[in-house]
Amino acid sequence: MPHRTPDPRPLESTLGLSPDLTPSAPSAGRRIARRASSAGTRRFADRVDGREADFVRSFPRKLTVGALGIGTYLGDCTDEEDARYQRAIHAAITSRVGGVGTASNYRCQRSERAVGHAVVEAIAAGEVRRDELVVCTKGGYVALDGAPPTTREAYDEWLDATLIGPGVVTRDELARGGHSISPAFLAHQLAQSRANLGLQTIDIYYLHNPEEQLLVVDRDVFRDRMRSAFELLEERALAGEIGGYGCATWLGLRVPPEHRQHLTLAELVALARDVGGTTHHFRAVQLPVSLAMPEAARLPTQPLARKLIPLLEAADALGLGVVASAPLMQGKLTSGLPDTVRELVPGCATDAQRALRFAAALPGVNVVLAGMRDPEHVHENLDAWRAAH
Repeated sequence: MPHRTPDPRPLESTLGLSPDLTPSAPSAGRRIARRASSAGTRRFADRVDGREADFVRSFPRKLTVGALGIGTYLGDCTDEEDARYQRAIHAAITSRVGGVGTASNYRCQRSERAVGHAVVEAIAAGEVRRDELVVCTKGGYVALDGAPPTTREAYDEWLDATLIGPGVVTRDELARGGHSISPAFLAHQLAQSRANLGLQTIDIYYLHNPEEQLLVVDRDVFRDRMRSAFELLEERALAGEIGGYGCATWLGLRVPPEHRQHLTLAELVALARDVGGTTHHFRAVQLPVSLAMPEAARLPTQPLARKLIPLLEAADALGLGVVASAPLMQGKLTSGLPDTVRELVPGCATDAQRALRFAAALPGVNVVLAGMRDPEHVHENLDAWRAAH
């Protein structure tokens, strides 16, 4: 199967390569209209328990978000796991967690479809309105369909039949056999994601680890590819298919400028402004922020105004939202934290709560996105803010 990605997870995992059946999207017909709005997200926030300290946050373009969002990366490609996610997402969006994050390739599109089912059903039941939720997904990695091929040969055959043969992407546009930001590929993936989610408009559409391209092309080619991607995303924003876009990275925004895969946030914003003008739709970035990976707050990785500053400071100066991913390090920070850390975050009952509160309390972080597959975990994690009051 394809090689490893810049993050510690194998590209097989990023592509969703583990066996099972193909799930279905929420519906083959109409998609739910509207998108997150200033009034809707404020209405949702006003229902938050007043005891929840520091939970309600502002987000770019006058949206209001909760400090905790639900992510959907981990898990096998099984119907049972789909059902677990649907229950957890339902518990989240009916318990004042209005931010939902996923990606087209997570669990072979199953995570997107689980999000779609949960959101569509909650809206249909009158438990939440579409304009109250901020639903985000990512595109860039090849998204398999429900079940992965079991061999490299089978993957290549599937790739030829599904994407290369129909002209969606060329082999030259694929980094290491599984990643592309070409306009045709992104347009295909965006349409697929909108169908999976059952939504007319995705609130934030992230380019997924665009720094993957820098492993196979030079900076000039990368810049041209990013420009073409931004042009496509600006067009789709004007068409109402996305509310805005951004970059979700693993390495690119955490590493120093001399690193091969470093991304300069100011350059990305300048590119968006060049493509979309002063009303461009580049809105947010997502990157790991945790007790174990505090680089966004501590390391001066971003050149801005002739000096190097940390990512969180740069994002704030540039008017971008920041979504912290992996705040629990895929479960590694849910137990065994040292007493010194526990003293830093008083009032919490569990190490998971402490880890979430730490990441969310960093200046410049708008949302921490925690993977949750159990309604009990949703409520436990929300208690981190109630307990801290």
